[in-house]
Amino acid sequence: MTLPPRALVLAAGMLAAPPLAAATPAELATRDAVGHAGRLLATGGASMIEGSAGGGIVPWAVIAGYGTEDQWGAAAFATRVEVRDYALTSQGVTLGWRNRVELGVARQNFGLPTLADALSLPTRRFRQDIVHAKVRLAGDLVYTSMPQVSFGVQHKTQRDFLVPSLVGARDDADVDAYFSASKLFLGAAGGRHLLLNGTLRRTRANQTGLLGFGGDRDDGYALVGEMSAAVLLDPRWAVGIEYRQKPDHLGFAREDDWKDVFVGWFPNKRVAVVAAWADLGRIATLEDQEGWYVSLQLSH
Repeated sequence: MTLPPRALVLAAGMLAAPPLAAATPAELATRDAVGHAGRLLATGGASMIEGSAGGGIVPWAVIAGYGTEDQWGAAAFATRVEVRDYALTSQGVTLGWRNRVELGVARQNFGLPTLADALSLPTRRFRQDIVHAKVRLAGDLVYTSMPQVSFGVQHKTQRDFLVPSLVGARDDADVDAYFSASKLFLGAAGGRHLLLNGTLRRTRANQTGLLGFGGDRDDGYALVGEMSAAVLLDPRWAVGIEYRQKPDHLGFAREDDWKDVFVGWFPNKRVAVVAAWADLGRIATLEDQEGWYVSLQLSH
């Protein structure tokens, strides 16, 4: 992945900031960080493009919102991704119950003007509806030695299936299932706090489901890996990277893995803003799909 100069300068400048002293979980829980809900600032993550709590393109084991073990939490988000020939808008709402269970819905709108004009397609967009759920199985992001481990599902329905069916997609709906493990290591990156996440996903989705599910090349489920790593520069700022493997089911177009470098800003427990430079590779025969990503989340 070759990043544009401005992304390298931004990341390098932030990482050069003076390191934080190593801190215990109690010391991290300042008055501003704890706020009304008791969980540390930024530990609810952001909302990924499919609505689950996590990064931008990868789900984490964290539960949405800031509710503790006797509270509800919630998050609402809107995301825009603009790459060379495509644009994706995603929005949704998610509820978290007792920092244990997450339930949410999301709607995606994928614009493809370049491809529609070149091939005279009957539509200039693909829409997808997502209903997702996650349950924390074990561990805690901060307070246990083992990672927080969660199991999640994302039920996806592609609402404009004519074109995907013509290029080999088998179904307009399916379910992704995944396990995620996330851990915040205090003071582990030169005195700064380091978050690591790994996700294993079982999926038949073509381009996350926007091009349907299964295909003429392969109609079975694939196991793919996803990862995130982030450094907390202070309680309100984070920089990181993500990588998401993709299955390859359609014969007409190879599907590339996705990656991004991001900056997250968490001014308080109500607001989170994530900006990223994303490299999505080849999508539906069109290469070099690189561009920007920005997401706004409102939490409780």
